Amino acid sequence: MSNLKIQDFFHKDTYTITYVVWDSASLDAMIVDPVMDYDHASSTYFYDSVEIVYSFIQSNGLKVHNILETHAHADHLSGSQEFKRRFPGSKILIGKEISKVQATFKKIYNLHADFPTDGSQFDLLLNEGDEFALGSFTVKTIHTPGHTPACYSYHVGDVVFTGDALFMPDFGVGRCDFPDGSAADLYQSVHEKLYALPDETKTYTAHDYQPGGREYRCQSTIGEQKKSNIHINAQTTKDGFVKFRTERDATLSAPRLLLPSIEVNVDAGRFPPPENNGISYLKIPLREKKK
Repeated sequence: MSNLKIQDFFHKDTYTITYVVWDSASLDAMIVDPVMDYDHASSTYFYDSVEIVYSFIQSNGLKVHNILETHAHADHLSGSQEFKRRFPGSKILIGKEISKVQATFKKIYNLHADFPTDGSQFDLLLNEGDEFALGSFTVKTIHTPGHTPACYSYHVGDVVFTGDALFMPDFGVGRCDFPDGSAADLYQSVHEKLYALPDETKTYTAHDYQPGGREYRCQSTIGEQKKSNIHINAQTTKDGFVKFRTERDATLSAPRLLLPSIEVNVDAGRFPPPENNGISYLKIPLREKKK
């Protein structure tokens, strides 16, 4: 039996999945896509989800070294800063293309002039093919853009964490209509990179939206995805996928937590600095709806 262990934590409010991944021999661990609870109506945050994951880590004596973001999420606030506070010395990792996302949203939010757009808010920026240790295992990074330009998948042992590049086969893949998203890029990421992995490779997705009310699931395989992913299987053509994805995305509503999530997540999970009354404020751009 492999020493690579995985525990998933489903955040029902945003359908997000956080993973704790560790080497059972060394107890070295990493966290993938941590969630901070946020109530939009009252604009309050709380630590229920962080506490559940933290308690699991503590009770199993795990040593967290890295906190991985598959991308700057648009549907939940990242809990990365709180985990870094609780695990001093841990590092927050994301793909280097986050700088492009930051530059785009700095303009949209009209963030302060000295807001960095070089990714320096994160501890380590990853490139395609970068590797780092998880105990006796090696984590390999795969740049899988399309949903955003800064999406990365993480391949370790016989599993790959796909972020929004691949959902469960019955839900397909992530949308591509966010700024600098690209259906053509996503096709390339899935067809030429993820589907090049061995068929027995286990896939772990960043979300499960439970289509048709089915029970929660987070794990499939590359072979299953190539056979039955409803948006992009092994036979799907690039032109067909781009047409489908473009038409479908035009019908989708914005994620419920899009604006607060992006502002926080492009700053590595930090809240805006408090103003002179000691309170932090999120910015909400106001625009006329296009018909």
